[in-house]
Amino acid sequence: MAAAAQTQFSGPVTVFQERRLPETATPAGYVALIDAYDLAVPLPRTLSATGERHRIIEQDGWRIMTPRHAPHATLEGHLTFALKYEGLDLAVLKRLFVATGPDAIEALVREKPTGSYARRIWFLYEWLTGDRLDLPDATAGRYVPVVDPEQQYAPEGENAPRYRVRNNLPGTPDFCPLVYRTEALERFAALKLPQRAQDIVAAVPRDILARTAAFLLLKDSRSSYAIEGERPPQDRIQRWGRAIGEAGRRPLDGEELLRLQRIVIGDARFVKLGFRQEGGFVGEHDRETRMPLPDHISARHEDLQTLIDGMIAFDRGPAQSLDAVVAAAILAFGFVYIHPFEDGNGRIHRYLIHHVLAERGFNPPGVVFPVSSAILERIDEYRAVLESYSARLLPLVEWEPTESFNVRVLNDTGDFYRFFDATPHAEFLYACVQKTIEEDLPHETDFLRRYDRFRQDIEAFLDMSERTTDLLFRFLQQNEGRLSRRAREKEFAALTDEEAMRIEETYRASFGPE
Repeated sequence: MAAAAQTQFSGPVTVFQERRLPETATPAGYVALIDAYDLAVPLPRTLSATGERHRIIEQDGWRIMTPRHAPHATLEGHLTFALKYEGLDLAVLKRLFVATGPDAIEALVREKPTGSYARRIWFLYEWLTGDRLDLPDATAGRYVPVVDPEQQYAPEGENAPRYRVRNNLPGTPDFCPLVYRTEALERFAALKLPQRAQDIVAAVPRDILARTAAFLLLKDSRSSYAIEGERPPQDRIQRWGRAIGEAGRRPLDGEELLRLQRIVIGDARFVKLGFRQEGGFVGEHDRETRMPLPDHISARHEDLQTLIDGMIAFDRGPAQSLDAVVAAAILAFGFVYIHPFEDGNGRIHRYLIHHVLAERGFNPPGVVFPVSSAILERIDEYRAVLESYSARLLPLVEWEPTESFNVRVLNDTGDFYRFFDATPHAEFLYACVQKTIEEDLPHETDFLRRYDRFRQDIEAFLDMSERTTDLLFRFLQQNEGRLSRRAREKEFAALTDEEAMRIEETYRASFGPE
């Protein structure tokens, strides 16, 4: 434990890395380790410290705990505090283990060979670094989960006898974002949204359900392009809609991602298809110099293969037993941060949401929830969620501009895309899914019922084609249930005043409040 004893941990502070504490307190857990070992990592969303008051304070992104929570000012003390109160932050742990080297961790385990935290730390060291410590296999101590399932979402896992722990990490060392259990996520899960969707669908006649499904599918496709600021031709929207409708039918692999990109792009004359062979970023260019102004820097192209392999392993393994929306958030937002393509990343990112939900049977067969439409309505919140991690990541990426006004990443950043806190993303996605089930799905089925009644009532006294009836409806809808002078004088000049009045009454009977 000699190496750990030489490390100096901070005393009470009022500011940590330009972030002011609610009161004077001593950094604890991950914050203390980041400071003591000078780790270049994204800061956890919630930082911990211990103060002098005997009550816990949560304010401004800090959790100030009581004196009795204060850990020993050692590597073992702060690591134990972190695992006990803060859950797993794999990016911090990976960089910490590189900084400490094996000797400090071996000493920590030898000092408490049967301790549950020591054995979890031992497992995490070998899992994250790929290096085997010079320690004999554990022979005592009950099996404990690596991820505390009361803190963070985790599958059942399987026993790792060397450490006498249960490896329930929701991923591999190539890709393993984590999601904390929060009150918001617990409330969403308690709603049993798949059953709600099934109940709505069960009450809908088959023909109306088929039309509802077609409309929602097209709505999602159109919205996904709109999020990117694009207005493609209708045939591209429909083609992408068909791809979304098939989500979950094919296993996810590299070839499937490439196939999806070809569908999304359509005209590839000015886009390099395939996985990037150079850097990438999201942002603008300086108008005068053309230098990059990144809001987000994508994963290095050298890291893409292992990251994609990790995502595929997650989808085929842990995603099958995690909460479906949580799994969809991990996969989809992990993909968009990695940004493996030159173009098409955003739409494929949202496709992956449908892929997981459909694969898990979350939505009724044949029905696609228009998640992209819900995202479009919350576009500012969506961007804030994306930036909740990008903003913390960007200062840690060292880069230089290339001759083609792209970015070249100069430091090792792979771990920052493998391991991140996807909790805000899961909460946001759950809210979007809830809206599609509780609002969009019943609204559209109700609309079609009303429209069918309107059309039947019109056809009872007027001989009109379906196309003309639809045009009539749109005029009424745009003018609050009345036919405008333009409509009466042009498209529907043949109507008598009595017929026009009856049409307006029919519209109000179908679409007025019930």
